Amino acid sequence: MRSRNIVTTDVVNFVKRLRRQLRRPLIVILDRWSVHRAAVKRLQAEGVSGLEFAWLPAYAPELNPVESLWGWSKYSDLANHVPDDTPRLPAVVRRSLRKPRRRPQL
Repeated sequence: MRSRNIVTTDVVNFVKRLRRQLRRPLIVILDRWSVHRAAVKRLQAEGVSGLEFAWLPAYAPELNPVESLWGWSKYSDLANHVPDDTPRLPAVVRRSLRKPRRRPQL
């Protein structure tokens, strides 16, 4: 779990490292999060080659299965949870995200 939010520079650096490591053209599929849109603009402006970008539809949870997991965790499992303090919150979230492993219906 990260200790800070992901920003445009993080995405740009990740895609550049991935491209260098794999050494072949990539098709990068992204959702329409503003950080992703800004990263694509920056990568294109920098002229990074060998990248093609494809966008998920505006609302398509069936194409991004983690969305249902996040939704279940936020709106069901942790809906009324109030952590004792913020340092404990990451552990609570991790535990919540692991629960569906034992509950295949989720």
